[in-house]
Amino acid sequence: MNRRALVVGATGGLSLYLAGCLSGDPGASNDGYDVGMRASSFEPARLEVSVGESVVWRNTNSRSHTITAYERQLPEGADYFASGGYDSERAARDAFWNSFGGVLTTGQEFEHTFTVAGQYDYFCVPHEKAGMVGTVVVRE
Repeated sequence: MNRRALVVGATGGLSLYLAGCLSGDPGASNDGYDVGMRASSFEPARLEVSVGESVVWRNTNSRSHTITAYERQLPEGADYFASGGYDSERAARDAFWNSFGGVLTTGQEFEHTFTVAGQYDYFCVPHEKAGMVGTVVVRE
C-alpha cells in the first residue's frame, strides 16, 4: 500500500471514529445499559420491556444528548420522564435551550422505570430535527 493511501485512509477512519459514526464506541456491547447514543440516533431506536422494568440510557458518544419524552404521546396515567428530572416537555426543552439543562455527557446515564403499559416516544432536544428519536414499548 502506498503511503498516501495509508494516510488518507487512516485520517478518514479516525474522523469517523471521533464523530461517533463507527461501532468502535464504548457502547457497542451494551454493557450495563439498554440504549446507547450515536451522533444523532439512539441504539436501539426501539426497545421492548415489561411493566415494572427500568430502562437505562447511556451517552456512548462524544456529543451531549438528552432523553425527553413527548408528553402528549404518553399512555394515560404514565409518569413523564426527562433527563434532568423535568416534569414536562416544555420545562425540559426550555432548560436545555436556556442553560443546557438535562444534558448527558459522554458516559453519563439516565434511568426510568415504566409502570404503565403502552408506547413511549422520546427524543434528544438538540438533535430532534436530525431524527434522534426513540421508542420504548412497555408490555403487560
